[in-house]
Amino acid sequence: MGSRPTLEAVAARAGVSRATASRVVNGGAGVRAPLVDKVRQAVEELGYVPNHAARTLVTRRNGAVAVIIAEPEFRIFSDPFFEQQVRGISRELTAHDAQLVLLWVEGRGDHERIARYLGGGHVDGALAFSVHNDDELPALIDKSRIPTVFGGRSVVDRSLAVPYVDCDNRGGARQAVQHLVSLGRRTIAHIAGPADLTAALDRVAGYHDVLVDADPALVCQGDFTEKGGALAMAELLERRPDVDGVFVASDLMALGALRALRERGVRVPDDVAVVGFDDMASVVELTDPALTTVRQDIEGMGRLMVKLLMRMLDETGSPAPDCVITPTSLVRRASA
Repeated sequence: MGSRPTLEAVAARAGVSRATASRVVNGGAGVRAPLVDKVRQAVEELGYVPNHAARTLVTRRNGAVAVIIAEPEFRIFSDPFFEQQVRGISRELTAHDAQLVLLWVEGRGDHERIARYLGGGHVDGALAFSVHNDDELPALIDKSRIPTVFGGRSVVDRSLAVPYVDCDNRGGARQAVQHLVSLGRRTIAHIAGPADLTAALDRVAGYHDVLVDADPALVCQGDFTEKGGALAMAELLERRPDVDGVFVASDLMALGALRALRERGVRVPDDVAVVGFDDMASVVELTDPALTTVRQDIEGMGRLMVKLLMRMLDETGSPAPDCVITPTSLVRRASA
């Protein structure tokens, strides 16, 4: 087996100095385009692999981004929402030649560990999502001084001017409830997400935008899980047997709600029309009847988070980029 090609060999092949070859290979600036082309051709011909440590010295970048999910491990691997968001993040990071480092928060005991890691210079920036409103995480991230983009609007600390990417949760909820109203449903309930997540609160607000005087008994708390949706639906039927429509704040909970209705002999949509939120294919394909739901581009939001972060890294010292709210749309199927 031959020895690995060196940077000196690349410089010699390209007919440039070692310093010039280093700047091109490691992403530095200030090299004329013709020389850049020569060095890149030499790299390809020789099969040269850049040294990561040297690249870090030149670019002041580690080529890694922390993805922090403020949920326990079982939620991350059981909820396809996280799979889709991480997929979008991973694909966009790959396009920027950056490595994803996944961190999750099992409890408050993990905060110090994550703060130490972020402050240790291991990553260039961070992406954080599913942050709960009583979480210390945003403040800890802020102290680390690394560029950060949040997935979802957070109300943890309004003094932290950090960019975020979110969908129009409130508008999407209005679309869902207005659709149920248009079908002639008169007693419309809502299965809400966790009360410490801004997305869930915004969806409750959208429900009340349409049904201003709704009976408080028609809103039941869920937890964004299938089991939580089933339990909430059962509770709603006990409270208000006359319910004839339900807006469910996530597809997973809607899957559970449909199961609870079916087990009690309630026909969908004849007796109760059901609308979910997310439009996750892996969940919708399990629903019977097929779920009418509000679509948000989960993977696309993950990609947008990376694009905002890369802009922050490329424009060091510039003001944080504007937050992005992506549109939602109602996807009509058989359940409503």
